[in-house]
Amino acid sequence: MAWLRCMAAAVCAASLLSAPAQAAQKVCVYDFIGASGDLFNMVRDYALAMQRDGVFLELKGYNDEAAALEAYKSGQCDGFVGTAFRSRQFNAVAGSIDSLGATTIVRKGNVDMPASYEVMRKLIQTYAAPSPQVAKLMTNGEHEVAGIAPAGAAYPFVNDRKLSSVEALAGKRIVAFDYDKAQGAMIQRIKAIPVSATISNFHLKFNGGQADMMAAPTIAYQPLELSKGLGSKGAVVRFPLLLVSYQMVIRHAQFPDGFGAKSRTFWAGQFDRMLQLIRRADTTIPPARWEDLNPDDAVKYTLLLRESRIQLTQQGLYDKRGLKVLKRIRCHVNPGDAECETKLEEE
Repeated sequence: MAWLRCMAAAVCAASLLSAPAQAAQKVCVYDFIGASGDLFNMVRDYALAMQRDGVFLELKGYNDEAAALEAYKSGQCDGFVGTAFRSRQFNAVAGSIDSLGATTIVRKGNVDMPASYEVMRKLIQTYAAPSPQVAKLMTNGEHEVAGIAPAGAAYPFVNDRKLSSVEALAGKRIVAFDYDKAQGAMIQRIKAIPVSATISNFHLKFNGGQADMMAAPTIAYQPLELSKGLGSKGAVVRFPLLLVSYQMVIRHAQFPDGFGAKSRTFWAGQFDRMLQLIRRADTTIPPARWEDLNPDDAVKYTLLLRESRIQLTQQGLYDKRGLKVLKRIRCHVNPGDAECETKLEEE
């Protein structure tokens, strides 16, 4: 029987050699540092994890988000990883995470950052739940959200620390992404002037003196040399206008059934790893550069952002379903907030 086993092994080996190699799905990944950035390294680990499930991914790094997005939209890539500002067009429910103030928790006039990140954590866990209802929410036509990860709080960077109050920003120039109409509308609401930019050049507008304020997570501080824009009088205001997220979007027909759910579960499991990177980035900003809001101004900002969200939702710029889920989670994390006694953002 030895010859039979030998023959079977030979046939098996021949069939493996003749079988076509499994095609790899291409994923375009935006990281403002490119293929050497923390996010791209995270996606590398993700690709290895998916390979164990039989899915092979070919990664292509971009430091220009518009180029990565265009490659996905044109069919050059089967997946896209970038900010929710860009991915919102494919799924407005998941894109609601980055709505103004939607994840910010303020208690007695003080920003509670651990609670704010807890809102985001619970939301990501909610959207990673293995249920048909979640899969339906995360799918829109040919596109599916295959993962969400935190990128950090977007703090106001101002070239003069006197600009920390809402009233002081009237008439000032504030950077607004030209593909996110909500930002421009919010800036006009406080009687300031939007300065059009993209995520690839917004720091140049601030550093070059073309804008008095911009918002960014702390992971951008050193790589984008934002100390240049702050100058000698500027500061980073310790009030998150929103929590920025990275999102992965795929054309689900190009992947095995159930892949999206497995992928979302993986990314939900990376939350603490990403949070560690964010907290490390927070420490790169010198303590003297931070500017704390007084409690009255913090409350003003909170109310302003809430009113803006409601107005922008009425204008169709934010998704009602996504904001409804966010409010429920905020009130679970911070049940004592006055908004929890109202029906706002629930209808």
